[in-house]
Amino acid sequence: MDALTNPGPLKDIVLYDQEKHVSSAVWDGQERGALRCHEHTSKLSEWKLSSKQIELVERAGFGYLRRIPAISLDNPLISALVERWRRETNTFHFTIGEMTVTLEDIALLLGLGIDGKPVIGVTYTTCSAVCERYLGLAPDSNYASGGMVKLSWLKENFSDCREDASFEKVERYTRAYLLYLVGSTIFSTTTGNKVPVMYLPLFEDFDDAGTFAWGAAALAFLYRALGNASVKSQSTICGCLTLLQCWSYYHLNIGRPKLNREPVHDHFPFVLRWKGKQNGPTANRDVVFYRKALDVLKPCDVEWLPYENMDGRYIPEHIRNSLQLGRSRTMLISFDKAERHLPDRCLKQFGLFQGIPEDVQRWVRKSRGVDGGVDLSVKMEAELSEWEMRWDNIVPDDVLGVDEADYMRWYSGITRKIVGRPISLSSEFQRTILNVRDILELAENFPTHDLDLERGNMVSRIISLAQDCLRDQVGVTSAGTENQQQIELGKRMRGKERVRRKGMGKRRKGIDPMEDYGGSEDESQFGPVVEVGQLHLPLSHANSVYDGTHLYDPVTKVDDMELCDNIPQLPEAHDILLEDTNKCVEDNKLHEEIGTSNVMNCGEGLEEELHEGYDVKKEDKDSKVEDDDAAKGISDVNGEENGNREEEDGTEMGENVAGSSSLERREENTLVA
Repeated sequence: MDALTNPGPLKDIVLYDQEKHVSSAVWDGQERGALRCHEHTSKLSEWKLSSKQIELVERAGFGYLRRIPAISLDNPLISALVERWRRETNTFHFTIGEMTVTLEDIALLLGLGIDGKPVIGVTYTTCSAVCERYLGLAPDSNYASGGMVKLSWLKENFSDCREDASFEKVERYTRAYLLYLVGSTIFSTTTGNKVPVMYLPLFEDFDDAGTFAWGAAALAFLYRALGNASVKSQSTICGCLTLLQCWSYYHLNIGRPKLNREPVHDHFPFVLRWKGKQNGPTANRDVVFYRKALDVLKPCDVEWLPYENMDGRYIPEHIRNSLQLGRSRTMLISFDKAERHLPDRCLKQFGLFQGIPEDVQRWVRKSRGVDGGVDLSVKMEAELSEWEMRWDNIVPDDVLGVDEADYMRWYSGITRKIVGRPISLSSEFQRTILNVRDILELAENFPTHDLDLERGNMVSRIISLAQDCLRDQVGVTSAGTENQQQIELGKRMRGKERVRRKGMGKRRKGIDPMEDYGGSEDESQFGPVVEVGQLHLPLSHANSVYDGTHLYDPVTKVDDMELCDNIPQLPEAHDILLEDTNKCVEDNKLHEEIGTSNVMNCGEGLEEELHEGYDVKKEDKDSKVEDDDAAKGISDVNGEENGNREEEDGTEMGENVAGSSSLERREENTLVA
């Protein structure tokens, strides 16, 4: 099936949550723009660590994460990637297949350990007791809430540790730094600049802290953040977005800046390759730009094995020995967050043949946050058991798969092919209306004399449905010529400035019908204008009746096209011209340097503009005679410098008269009557 009519999935056996996904909203024309990206790394460099602190940080397993500088985030790129993320599989669904951030990626990019104990423990609802025990200082109520403490409080009180400080103080200051480090990078939240204090007990013993699988926990946290952000009602994203962006730089040739070639950027971890100011073009790269690029992603734009040519000597031995876990089908854990790691869906990222993967077991993500003092490991026995079996669930090298063409046929049926519409909704609307109009014409001309009653009723039903569709659409006609006339009428109704007729209103009724009108320039006297493509018509036509040729008002049955042939004349146009002419005469007397000929030119110019403004075809001979008489009257007025001057009222003619529409004049006559 054509992706333009059904972008997928054709079968909901895998992507069963499509209705909640942001791609459904985008397809319906509901843009949410770039996500707000929460990562708080800008002030990490302001921390002053002593040599003793650096040693403790490295023993805790964060020596490489500490070296990663703040990298400018490309919010539109991250937002476009989120539109391709599916929480049903924890993978990106691209046109070329599925891809994801694996344990191997996080080990090589961030230098965090991916093997070891799961990051889990006790949750807290208050901060005072925990901070007092592990930091020696408790924050006041302005800096703490709900088991979270502000990053700014940590920086204000613990960012400068003296070299001669006691060992206990060094440990406390280092724990505060580690809490700040994880809270601003791998565990950043959408709550502003806060971090949960539940991580502090894991930093009590720095050597023991180094035995935790912090990389697996960071990936679980990022998976959950991507899944939450992919829901169409969300507008923010958190987690380690530096990891996500640099993963995209390595794997996708989209939005990638120029590589820094300084020797330091070839060191470990590999995120350092993107350190420094980005030199790539960034102008006009919004979410739509990246979305379109991902919608037409080609195999040549993908690097399945970006680390293949990296110098392995820079990779620490304990990281290199655990890289095989990148192919482990296991459960990732980060306190109350448990997410599935499914590398069998992205085997090309390991240089393996990609077959049709196993079905993903549906699971409901539950928030396991509970009252303070409860150990979550008791509530997550099944997830912890799966993590313990991580080395037993590594996808083998000799996976029996199917032909790649068979895989792509299967994949095209279960995936979302494109996110953005190749054709705008307005264009599709206009095309649909044209098709309905053709259906109506065919049905009306279909011979029914040989049909039985049932089939005849079916044809009548088709005609009725088509007429209902056309009648409900503003400004839709079936005749090409009359449609063009409607368009021109709509342009005249809203395109030019309105005529201000204060003087005329005073002479005819004593009031100005436009004086209290508060409509904008995009509205007529008959109500607001609805825009359909390039067609602008008043809402009063929304209930019009379609008879196969014209749109008729259901009450008056007046053909809109007759308005062009029955434009009433301005009965006192010569008076307005007289007034403007006398103004010109008065100005000439005041300035003396202007001659009488200029007065004549003023009148002639107004006469010419008046005729141009009302250059409407009239078949009535009497109308033509009235035009000639009016022109003659204008010519006579030009020769009288002081004749019948009226009170100046600020009436403006010229281009304003030329811009007045026939419907405005019709309304004026109605008010006067």
